[in-house]
Amino acid sequence: MESRKKDHIDLAMRSQIKEALLNKKFNYEPALSAHPLENLPDQEFLGKKLRLPVWVSSMTGGTAQAKHINSNLAKVCREFGMGMGLGSCRPLLEDKSRFDDFNMRPLIGDKLPLLANLGIAQIEELLETKAIDKLQDMMGYLQVDGLFVHLNPVQEYLQPEGDRIRFSPVETLQRLLEKVDFPVFVKEVGQGIGPKSLEALMDLELAGIEFGAFGGTNFAQMELMRSDENKQKLLEPLATIGHTAEDMIDYLNELPYAIMSDKHIIISGGVSDWLHGYYLMKKIKYKAVFGQASAFLHYAQGDYQQLYQYVLNLKAGLLFADSYLTIRE
Repeated sequence: MESRKKDHIDLAMRSQIKEALLNKKFNYEPALSAHPLENLPDQEFLGKKLRLPVWVSSMTGGTAQAKHINSNLAKVCREFGMGMGLGSCRPLLEDKSRFDDFNMRPLIGDKLPLLANLGIAQIEELLETKAIDKLQDMMGYLQVDGLFVHLNPVQEYLQPEGDRIRFSPVETLQRLLEKVDFPVFVKEVGQGIGPKSLEALMDLELAGIEFGAFGGTNFAQMELMRSDENKQKLLEPLATIGHTAEDMIDYLNELPYAIMSDKHIIISGGVSDWLHGYYLMKKIKYKAVFGQASAFLHYAQGDYQQLYQYVLNLKAGLLFADSYLTIRE
C-alpha cells in the first residue's frame, strides 16, 4: 500500500486531464453496476457464437509474410472467440501455391466464422466466363462459412493496373446469389457506401455487410501514391469521397426493420479504438460487431504474445464499457 500511495503522489500532477478531453459520447454510471464478470454475452453469427463482438477484417494473402500474420490472427480469434475475414483470395483461383497463406480453418477451429474474400471484378469475370465452379471449389478447400465480395470502384479506377467492371455490382451480385448456396457478404475497402447503394444492396438476399467506411486505410489514396506525380495531383480529390461509419449507421437505421432484421453487420473503417467501436455498436439499431484491420495488423506482424495482450486489454475495455457506459443520445 505504501508503494501505491507513493506512486499516487509522484503521478498526481502528471495525471491531470483537461476538460476539453472529456469523451462526450457516453454517460458514465458508476453507481449502477458491480465490476464486470469475465465474459460478454455470446453473439450469434452465421449460426456460430462469437464470444467477443469483434471482427478481424480482411487483410493479406499471397505474400511472404502473410502466413505468419494470418496464423497469428487465426490463433487469437480462436482464443478470444472472434470472427475473421481472409484477405483477397484471388491468387487461389488459378494457383494453389499460396494456399498455406489462407488455410486458417485448422487454426481458428470449427466453432468460429471464417470468410473468404474476392473483388467484384473477379466475381464478374467468373460469371462471364462460366467459371463459377472455381469459386465453389475454393470455398470448399478453404472450409469457409461464406464470402465477402468487396466493392472498390475508386481503388480499381485509380490503380495503375486496376480492373474495370462492366456491370453494376448489384446486378453481378444478384447473378452470383442465383448460382451459389453459401452466405454472401458485401464490403467496401475504405470509402464506405452511400444511402441509395446500401438500400439496393440490402434488398438482395445477402447475409450481411461490412462497412469498410471512410476514415481508416484509404486504398484509393494508396493506389494514387503508386502513380505518377501528375496523376496524383489531378485525381487526389477522388480519394476524399465516401461515407464514415456514423454516416452508414444513420442510413441503415432509417431502413425498414424488415429489410435489416436478418442481416449481419460488421462496422469497420475509421474505428479508432475499442471504445469508438463500442459506441458505434450501441448507436446502430441492429445487432452488430465492429471490425478492425490496421490495429490487428500492427501486432500480428510480430510475436504472438504482443497480439494476445492487445486483445486481452481490448476485451477488458469492452467488459467495463458494457457495465458502466451508456451512449448519450
